[in-house]
Amino acid sequence: MQVIACITLSVHTSDETDDETDKAFKALADPTRRRLLDLLHERSGQTLGELCGHIDMARQSVTQHLAVLEAANLVSTVRRGREKLHYLNPVPLHEMQERWIEKFERPRLRALSAVKRRAEEVMSDKPTFVYVTYIESTPEAVWRALTDAELTASYWGHSNVSDWRPGSRWEHRRTDGSGIADVVGTVLESEPPTRLVTVWADPADEDNPDKQSRVTFDIHPHADIVRLTVTHEDLPDETARGEVALGWPAVLSNLKSLIETGSPLPQEPWLVPSR
Repeated sequence: MQVIACITLSVHTSDETDDETDKAFKALADPTRRRLLDLLHERSGQTLGELCGHIDMARQSVTQHLAVLEAANLVSTVRRGREKLHYLNPVPLHEMQERWIEKFERPRLRALSAVKRRAEEVMSDKPTFVYVTYIESTPEAVWRALTDAELTASYWGHSNVSDWRPGSRWEHRRTDGSGIADVVGTVLESEPPTRLVTVWADPADEDNPDKQSRVTFDIHPHADIVRLTVTHEDLPDETARGEVALGWPAVLSNLKSLIETGSPLPQEPWLVPSR
C-alpha cells in the first residue's frame, strides 16, 4: 500500500495565524474530535467507515466532527477512487506546542513527565525489562538490522517479517523453512529510523490482551555511535522477566557484532550457560 504523508506548510500573517490557532484549540476541546485524532495517529489514511467503527456515534455526526478538524487544518483528505482517506496533519499541533507550551514550561514539563513515568513503573503490577547498548553505526543501519528479514535471521535465529507500518502484523519466524512463527504481534508505532513499538504474543494468545507484552526500540544517534534502548513491558511475571533478561543481551550483542564487524558472534550467545 502506498504511504501518503499529508502535511500542510504555509506562511501566514499574525492575524491569520491567531485565527487558525483559535480554530485548532476549539477543535481540540471536543473529546470525540480528540479521539478521531488519536485514531489517525495510530493509523493515518483511514476512511470515514473505518473511523466510524471506533466511534459510538451516527455516521453523520462523525462527518461533522471531521469537517471541524479539516477546517482547523488538523486533518487532511485525499480521494482514492470513491473513497476519501483522512490523514493527521501534525503541523498545527506542532505550532501550538512551540508557541504555547515548550517556550514557557519545557523544563518543568520534562521533569513532570519523568516523574509520571517513574510512578507508572512503580504502580504497574507487570514487570518491565530495559536494556541499553551502544553501537558504532548509523540509525538507518540499526533500524534495518531490526526489521530486515534476512539480517534478523543471520543474528537472531528467527526472521522478523512485516511491512512495519502501524497496525500491520509482524511475525518472528523460524529459519528452518517451516514458516512457523514462534512470536506474533502488531506494529503499534513505526518511525524509521528512530522508534519502533510492537506487541508480542504467543500465536495461541494473539487475541488475548492479558497475555501480550510490548517491546519498544528507541534509536538515538550521537556523532558516530547509536544508543539502542530496548524496553520490554507488560511481562506476565518475574519469571518471564528473568527469561528476557537473559535473551535480550544475547540477541543485541549478536546484533552489535554483526553491524560493527560484519559477522555475528562465533557461537550463539543465548546458548551460553547463565552460570
